Amino acid sequence: FNYFSSYTMHTHHVLLYNIRKGNTQAFERVWDLFHEKIYRFVYLKLPTRQDAEDITSDTFLKAWHYLKEGKNVSSLQALLYTIARNLVIDFYRKRGTPTESLDDNGEGEIVVADRFDLTLEEKMILKSDMEGVEDALRHLKDMFREIIVLRYLNGLSILEVAEIVQKSPQAVRVILHRGLKILKELLEKNKKS
Repeated sequence: FNYFSSYTMHTHHVLLYNIRKGNTQAFERVWDLFHEKIYRFVYLKLPTRQDAEDITSDTFLKAWHYLKEGKNVSSLQALLYTIARNLVIDFYRKRGTPTESLDDNGEGEIVVADRFDLTLEEKMILKSDMEGVEDALRHLKDMFREIIVLRYLNGLSILEVAEIVQKSPQAVRVILHRGLKILKELLEKNKKS
């Protein structure tokens, strides 16, 4: 029994109930809980930071309307990721770009947290490593990148990822394994260059 997971699920159900009653403060709490994760999820999929911000905002707006209509939602988190994922797909459909061929985000910038215990040299090394990982992620097929970001950057369980991408947990594990193998190869190749 995982107390934290149970507590989180209870909190999300309370938030859902309050949002359906029109409580805007409950929805602000949802924004606080998920904004950064949703932004990070769409950021690696879109050409600009502004596009990622727009899609993130649209995700929460659509979720608000969906919840206000009283539709059945079993997982608040899955709803937000599903909406975000669909908005990214729509974004590329409108541009006539197949989502399978998305490899480059174009305008990425990584911000390294300003920690007092790191020297300038350590911060530069950390930033370089993070940029290498981000670059490698951008060169993965969208399916691999999406599942790796959901699982490892956003910390979702295999079951949650499976629900969002509409695949079986076993398929998610296989995709994750293959994606991590390719990511590792890309990182090793980049280190040699």
